[in-house]
Amino acid sequence: MPKIKANGLEFEYESFGRDSDPAILLIMGFGAQMTLWPTALCEGLAAKGYRVIRFDNRDIGLSTHLNRLGMPDTASAMAAMMTGGSVTPPYTLDDMAKDAASVLDALGITRAHIIGASMGGMIAQLVAINHPQHTISLTSIMSTTSRRDLPQGTPEAMAALTIPPPSDSREDRIAAGLRIARALGSPGFPDTEADMRANVEAAVDRAPFDPAGVARQLLAIAAASPRNEKLKGVRAPTLVLHGADDPILVLECGKDTAASIAGSKLVVVPGMAHDVSKSLVPIYIKHIGEFLGSVGKAKAA
Repeated sequence: MPKIKANGLEFEYESFGRDSDPAILLIMGFGAQMTLWPTALCEGLAAKGYRVIRFDNRDIGLSTHLNRLGMPDTASAMAAMMTGGSVTPPYTLDDMAKDAASVLDALGITRAHIIGASMGGMIAQLVAINHPQHTISLTSIMSTTSRRDLPQGTPEAMAALTIPPPSDSREDRIAAGLRIARALGSPGFPDTEADMRANVEAAVDRAPFDPAGVARQLLAIAAASPRNEKLKGVRAPTLVLHGADDPILVLECGKDTAASIAGSKLVVVPGMAHDVSKSLVPIYIKHIGEFLGSVGKAKAA
């Protein structure tokens, strides 16, 4: 896969479809590589007449890892936030939104349909807020406005997502990845054990383990200010897609996102939790495809 320089960093990316078609930019979530967007989903959207681009965020996969920033003290940062203190993260979600907009610039794409999942949904919201000139439409999937008083996820799911493997051995990393997949998997759209393991093994083998990079992303999420007021200014057509059974960012988070963006469309999927699995690909293609079709294939330069 190729790399591109953007916002002073280097990003691994992959493009599906014709360069001349309207662009879709897919932004992945916390600690997850771009390959968590299933190839079948990318190809399915490309078959509808779009150029689909997925990329590794900073500090994950094969994009730039900001090793010079070191390992943040996440325990102290979280303790400070719990007592009402402030936290200065190594970088912010706004910085990551600028990454996404700069990837489009580097590819010569003026405007795109911006789609993000989980942390990627937070970043996608900030692309629409901070870089409206790049945004044809916004799709926020299983994400949140970062409002502090929203209900929290289950302790079991939060632990699976945030507790690192005991070592960087392949076996421990695979075991940790399977715990996450099982904890966040959709009860109404279960993947087979074989598919789940194949996805986890592919991710483990694709890039080295970088706990400091994951910790820096976590602090960017934790330090993010609520976006409700800023989202009121978003004018791009917006789809909010959320699972009824999400154990991390519960359904109220999706409802709050939709309520904050005038004219947005909220789609709640029964049986969907917090994943972008093979079993969910037809659901994603259906709802995203219908939404983008309603927006119209605005020409992306």
